[in-house]
This record gives sequence, structure tokens and C-alpha cells, in this order.
Amino acid sequence: MIRHPWRLALALVALLLFTACVAPAAPGTSPETGTEAAPAEAAATEAPAEEAAGITAGEDTISIAVVTPYMANATTKYVIDRFEEDATAAGWEVSVTDTNADFNVLVSRIEDAVTQNVDAIVLGMGDPAQMTKGLEAAQAAGIPVFGLDAGTGPGVVLNITSDNAQLGRETAHYLAEAIGGQGNVILFTHDPHPGVRARAEAAAAEFANYPDITVIEKRHIEVPGPVDFARSLTQDLLTAYPNDGDIAGIWAGWDEPALGAVQAIEAAGREGIAVVGIDGTDFAKEEIKKGGSFKASIAQDFDAMAQELTGVIAAYFNGETPASDVMTIPGVLVTPETVQ
Repeated sequence: MIRHPWRLALALVALLLFTACVAPAAPGTSPETGTEAAPAEAAATEAPAEEAAGITAGEDTISIAVVTPYMANATTKYVIDRFEEDATAAGWEVSVTDTNADFNVLVSRIEDAVTQNVDAIVLGMGDPAQMTKGLEAAQAAGIPVFGLDAGTGPGVVLNITSDNAQLGRETAHYLAEAIGGQGNVILFTHDPHPGVRARAEAAAAEFANYPDITVIEKRHIEVPGPVDFARSLTQDLLTAYPNDGDIAGIWAGWDEPALGAVQAIEAAGREGIAVVGIDGTDFAKEEIKKGGSFKASIAQDFDAMAQELTGVIAAYFNGETPASDVMTIPGVLVTPETVQ
């Protein structure tokens, strides 16, 4: 690990003491026999010094612990996989831990990473406000924490994420125009995720610009299993609002609940309900191509997030502190006209 330069100093001292105890030998010869040493023999004479200093192979490798509550989510898995690839290509050791939406376990896993003395911790989504105890442990140990589509807060050096306000605003605007600027709208959100929460706030603000649009429900979507949960929830909502025109649109904070809503709408044979999501996933694009209820999504640039975070961490270990605690990357709207 790179945060213990004293180990390298001990290794050098041990090596000097070791070589001082043997008779000088001609270059390229074995000190024991005076004969030419093979490469393996030469390496063997150095091993005792390393062992005496407590150093093992790869001691100077940066170690990164990625912890997430949302690996079951397709886009979370995608961006973490991309980061792991980029970080591994940089020569770092990366471990990934998923807590299946359990934030109490997530705090414990952060504390485990601190105990393991990793060089840095990456929060793969999730709200830092729910991880205070773990972040405090990392701060006390001097371990930097970075957010990957997570959030900001004490102990987080930088969070790199999409411009979530833009994601929410643009999708809400598209939905509002798609329903002719009037009708009842339902919001599907997940407030424990700071990005989704910001999207929903921006969407609600955009709908407020349309005096003939009313947000009649704001519903929390459980994870894992957001597609099934949203499908069941939409079935209940269709029963509660049984007439054509009772619901004009459903705005979803990400693509999985949007897909669940579409499935319920189609199964019920309801028409005239427009649905939008966020993430620009492949399955969302396929639905948009069909020309049905799924009208639009907005693609997040997860590849850029992963690459930027790798660069930020590398710069940090070279002594460069980020100028801000947040970096945002814009998304690109996906519609029937632009989908590929």
C-alpha cells in the first residue's frame, strides 16, 4: 500500500545491514561461492531483507474498496464494472462489496475497509448521510472517500455524478409536452439515493411550470426488485384511477420502474398514459423503439464517470486535491427520433 513509506525505509536499512555482514564479492558472483550467480540466486539474496521489513509483493499497489447498496441495479453494476476495469488497468487492486440495499451493513463494510487499511474507498451510489459512522472511521484513519454517483458530505473528497437536475428537468419537460401540457402525473422516486432525489425535485419543479398539470401521487420504489415493485404499484394505481384520462403520465427516476409501469399499463390494456425513465438502458431503448407507452429516457455517461473518477483518484495520490467536491456530467435525451 502506498500510505506506508516507512516500510520501504526499513527495507533499505535491513538490506544495508544484511550486505554489511558478508564479504565483498565480485560483480555478478555469489557471495557464498564466488561463482557467477544465476538470476534466481541473486533474487534469493534479497528476499530475507524484504521479509525482515515485513514487506510482501505488491506492497506499493494502491488498494481501492468499492462499497455499494445497489449492485442489483443494472446501471449501478455497469458503472462499477467500468470503474473496476479502469482502476485495474491502472495497476490498482479493487474489491467490490454489495449490501443489497442494507445501509447498516454498508456502514459495517466501510468500517471493514478501514480495518483492512485500504488506500481509498469508493461509494458506489448511496447517500453519505446514511453512512456517517463509516465515513467518520475513514476520516480518523486518513483514508480518502470518493463518491461514484453517490453524494457529497463530510468525509467525501469528491462525488462524480450526472447532472441530476438536468436529467429530471429534461425528462419531465419531454413528458409534459408529450401529454399536451395537461393532465395528472405520477412520480416514481427513491429518496435514499441522492441522485434520484435530485431528479425528482427537478421534475416536480418543471411540472409546476405547467398550470394544467397536477402531480397526484409521488411514490417510493423499493430496491432491489424495482421492476416488479413498480409493476405491482402501477396495477394498484390503475385500479385507483380506473378511467381513461385519470392518469396522463408517469415519470420514473430511473428506467427499471419505468419498465414496470409500462408492463402494467400494457397488461391492463390502458392507453393514453405516457411513461419516461432515466438512464438510457438498452431495454429502455428497445421499449422506446416500439412506439408504446415508454416515450423517452435520458442516457447517463457512465463510461465518462468511471474514467474521470480513476483520473481524480490518481491525481489525488499525486498530491492534487480536487477544486470542488462534486463533478457533474450531462446526459443525452433518448426519444423515438434519436434512439439507436
